Amino acid sequence: MTKLGIFITKSKRVIAVMSIIQLVVLAVIGTGGVNRLSLSRWEVPGSESYEAGRLLERQFDAGSPNLVLLVTAKSGSVDDPAVREAGLSLTAELTAEPAVKRADSYWLRGGSPTLRSEDGRQALILATLNGTVTEARTALGELSPRYMRDDGLVRVEVGGQDEIFRQAAELARQDFVRAEMIILPGVLLLLFLVYRRFRATALTIGAGLYAMVGTLAGLAGLISFTEVSTFALNLALVMGLGLGIDYSLFMITRFREELAAGRSVQEAVVRTVNTAGRTVLFSGVTVAAACAVLFVFPFPFLQSFAYTGVLVVLFGLIGSVIILPAWFALLGERLARKRKVPAAAAESRPGRWNRYAKQVMKRPALYGAAASVALLLLASPVLHLRFGLPDHRVLPPDVSSRVVEVQKNANFIAEETDAIQVVAPAAGNSADPVMLDAIGDYAARLSRIDGIVQVDSLAGSYADGTLVIEPNASHERFAGSFGGTYLTVIPSGEAISERASEIVREVRAAVAPFEVLVGGYPADLTDFRDALLERVPLALALIFLVTFVLLFLMTGSLLIPFKATVLNMLSLTIMFGALVWVFQDGNLAGLLGFTPAGSIEPSIPILMFCIAYGLSMDYEVFILSRIKEEYDRSGNLEEAVAGGLQKSGSLVTTAAGILAFTFAAYAFGDIVFLKMLGVGMTLAILVDATLIRAVLVPAFMKLAGRANWWLPKPLRAVYNRFGISESGEGTVVQQPLVH
Repeated sequence: MTKLGIFITKSKRVIAVMSIIQLVVLAVIGTGGVNRLSLSRWEVPGSESYEAGRLLERQFDAGSPNLVLLVTAKSGSVDDPAVREAGLSLTAELTAEPAVKRADSYWLRGGSPTLRSEDGRQALILATLNGTVTEARTALGELSPRYMRDDGLVRVEVGGQDEIFRQAAELARQDFVRAEMIILPGVLLLLFLVYRRFRATALTIGAGLYAMVGTLAGLAGLISFTEVSTFALNLALVMGLGLGIDYSLFMITRFREELAAGRSVQEAVVRTVNTAGRTVLFSGVTVAAACAVLFVFPFPFLQSFAYTGVLVVLFGLIGSVIILPAWFALLGERLARKRKVPAAAAESRPGRWNRYAKQVMKRPALYGAAASVALLLLASPVLHLRFGLPDHRVLPPDVSSRVVEVQKNANFIAEETDAIQVVAPAAGNSADPVMLDAIGDYAARLSRIDGIVQVDSLAGSYADGTLVIEPNASHERFAGSFGGTYLTVIPSGEAISERASEIVREVRAAVAPFEVLVGGYPADLTDFRDALLERVPLALALIFLVTFVLLFLMTGSLLIPFKATVLNMLSLTIMFGALVWVFQDGNLAGLLGFTPAGSIEPSIPILMFCIAYGLSMDYEVFILSRIKEEYDRSGNLEEAVAGGLQKSGSLVTTAAGILAFTFAAYAFGDIVFLKMLGVGMTLAILVDATLIRAVLVPAFMKLAGRANWWLPKPLRAVYNRFGISESGEGTVVQQPLVH
């Protein structure tokens, strides 16, 4: 790091000029890649539901309906001749669209009750779109406004699962732009209040922008090789700007300290790179490792956030450890504090963080217990955390696809777009009467499952174990061109909303006369949730192991990494408690503008866990590096903790406040997923930087005494060889285990 610092001072002009050119080039590349980001369905490659979907497509040229037209008769019923004619014409028009694979409707199905509202005024047209999810939703962007109609005879509204999540992605992009317009001016003002220097403020904003556009450019490059979710945009903004600013704050503050200590500009740059730069690098590796854990989940949606987190750290480190020091060397004293305090005077009087830490350490058990009780009370709602499946309530109430879904749930006895597809690829000759009887018996058995309204099959339609619609032309779609068959199991809207996974499992458990695969949207979501939760223990083990090893290498301690892990888990439990209290139970729903679902979709909390854990360790690293530096210098635990907090406490609190502000901008967005990210991350960051770091860290370190630094002899040798500290020295001297 010393050699790097010397190289930067010698090449400062070249690095500074290249950084400006890079910023522009990366911005152009990143902006160009935004429109190539992908959309994702809740699918698990290799799962039963995924294979069922592929078989439906290959063998039957079918699939789960992902586009719905809700047709409402302006007068009379949908069975009136004029409305029927309009419905058939609309079905034919939709079928002729190049993007549509297949379209069906109430009128083509001989009056199926699952496609007709209970009052007879509404009916459904269902369509399956061609292509990948991105292609299908891109086509929807063109089809949806064209099919929203009101001609005096009927009113037509567009909905369906793909339309719901297409509109969610569109609103997420709008949230991105809106958040950017709030975050940038707000952060600019906050930084100026911290620095009181325009140049320092501009450099910090520049480093944040560099991390953000660098991440977008990196994602644009990855699109050529893998799928990257459009929701990665939002994370690129908030983490890119936030981490870039965090790292810049630490670097600029250290540079100012070195100048105040009487060092020349060149010496201050080298010293800053060798101390704060080392810690920033170490912290960045910790955050990147936490985000990279998302790669254990085999879903493009979550892996997109892993790519984003790693890229954010990479460009944040380049900006803060290489580019910023070059500008330090160029601007020199113009970055120093306006009112310089002599180093000796600063050392002679303890600051408020020093005094506060010593106050806590006078009664560590009392303060530690009080803070722990308060945090556990805040976290207590997590005890009734309930994972569920996402639905139309992720959207604001007035969005068109949600309006359609609300009407379907209220007016129709069944939810056919959420039908479960049971595929029997080798069922035998469908013309064989014996096989038709077997299919009919199986369909009747499935129709008796609680919550199932109707089962459509090659043998006709069944409800409550009884044949309700004789086989007709519309049932011929269940026969494969090369054999096999499939059945459509249609649940009620209430049942699928409250216990979708339970119904899917009951369908899978039903005895079948042939080998079947169960798919469809509810099965996709169930398999997604199960696969997600199945990998959570592995993700937790990896994140704990990696961060434990990294903190060991920084501190030369076994107890401190363990303590950091416990405190981080406490901080994250509070975040989950807030998610339950707000988004599951519905508290503050009116203020934040959302409809509680009574459960939480699991992928977003897992994403938040990895990000929040990395950021918590980020602040842990900065505080511990200063405590370790003071301890290496003095050997006095209490003075080291108080001195380390004095040098890092205000800085960490400021950085956390700015980062929390960037996340909070999403709390009042349109999409519930982003609201969860905004509320949960803001609370986690603020609690972590205040109660956790300011109270529990000094209390626990005081209670542990010199055991903080205890290390078995074999591990001491490992640390002496590979350890990293902000002082630049990696040697630990064993202290006796006494206070």
